[in-house]
Amino acid sequence: MSRDPAQPCSLVGADELTASDPTPGMSRQVAMHADGMWTGTVDTEPHATSGWHHHGEYETTLYVVSGRMRMESGPGGSDVVEAGPGDFLRVPAGAIHRESNPSDEPGRAVIVRCGTGEPTYNVDGPA
Repeated sequence: MSRDPAQPCSLVGADELTASDPTPGMSRQVAMHADGMWTGTVDTEPHATSGWHHHGEYETTLYVVSGRMRMESGPGGSDVVEAGPGDFLRVPAGAIHRESNPSDEPGRAVIVRCGTGEPTYNVDGPA
């Protein structure tokens, strides 16, 4: 990671995000992917459920902007947490999970991932 104190801050405009690493049931857009960090957004339609996936070596934090986000993980998907606007969710590196939006409105979250490798691996499900 660059440590140049003279390096200026930068901007990625909302209209500059691009489609990224799809998982069935959700739409991700990337703002930046460099120097061990991935940042972007994820949108989930009302009552949609994503496919099972994990984020490899990336530690992931999500900030829920709108809607609801339900996260299933652990053995057989038995560990469930649900978040709403203003809440943060953490997804440990390698954790197989799926997200759903149990609400009647579209859901949106901001994602920040730190790590290396591919940002998303779609899988059949947890053990």
